[in-house]
Amino acid sequence: MKAITLTPLVEGSVSLEDIAEPDPASGSVLVQTVAVGVCGTDIEIISGQYGWAPPGSEKLVLGHESIGKVLEAPEGSGLAKGDLVVGIVRRPDPVPCYSCAVGEWDNCHNGMYSEHGIKELDGFMRERYRADVSALVKVDPGLGKLGVLLEPTTIVAKAWEDVNKIGNRSHWEPKTALITGAGPVGLLAALLGRQAGLEVHVIDQVTSGIKPELVSMIGATYHSVDMKEALSEPDIIIECTGVPALVFEATQQVGTGGVVCLTGVSSTGHTTDIDVGAWNRDLVLSNKAIVGSVNANRRHYEAASEALSKAPREFLEKMITKSVAFTDYKEAFNHGTADVKVVIDFSDV
Repeated sequence: MKAITLTPLVEGSVSLEDIAEPDPASGSVLVQTVAVGVCGTDIEIISGQYGWAPPGSEKLVLGHESIGKVLEAPEGSGLAKGDLVVGIVRRPDPVPCYSCAVGEWDNCHNGMYSEHGIKELDGFMRERYRADVSALVKVDPGLGKLGVLLEPTTIVAKAWEDVNKIGNRSHWEPKTALITGAGPVGLLAALLGRQAGLEVHVIDQVTSGIKPELVSMIGATYHSVDMKEALSEPDIIIECTGVPALVFEATQQVGTGGVVCLTGVSSTGHTTDIDVGAWNRDLVLSNKAIVGSVNANRRHYEAASEALSKAPREFLEKMITKSVAFTDYKEAFNHGTADVKVVIDFSDV
């Protein structure tokens, strides 16, 4: 079968090649890949920044944002031929640590977890794969290929869970949320905020095109101005860009008792001069909270599935701005400035 692979840490090594059919020992459920999303993590792995091949292999199959169709499943598993499923990206470490032992592998404490398409597990950019039932989440069949958006939705499902847990440390009645960045994660964060009944504002650099339209479609407000101009002292800020200046500004602009959730990963090497004393004074005296949030466990996948099933279908469809056949995979790794989510098609549903 065909797969999109690379040699980790070797820039430009990505290729389409023949690999062996999935080993039955790797899982009782056989899944045909329908589509795989491309995100910044994939681009960074392709550029040689990081990535880990499975033990004993020099190659890694790319792809962690998936939607697939069940070909074979054991009786009594809760899955049947034809079901649409998404593969859970992170798998618990073998020790396991106390978090992985209870299914909270997104908060692994010893770093021995593995991740499909990223760290020591082949990804989903292959025609077929196998997985255990516990590593798959059933998707609303009405979503079809749009289920490929489920994995990035898990990131913000966890982020919103973290925000609400921290906010409820005391009596809390949040009304406003500011989302930085109108990429896939930012738009999905805005979607979940609107589903929670909040007044949501989204800031991004672009002034035209599909992003403002998408924000408007879910009843949120789009801005291409500075954070302070967009919304004064929001109750919640979810930072989805990783831009260092925005990360710091978010901690200053969030309102009293507010929560800042950081989901974007910054590149290193950015420094600035700040009055740490004044910054600390503001955080403490205003009861502000900052939390970093990454990855997801099973309940976040289930929450994401529910959120997508309730989302406007046109909104989800328009989020996917480019779809290419797996034989034309190179086109998927060249994102245009107008692109939001790019996916690689492997088969029809």
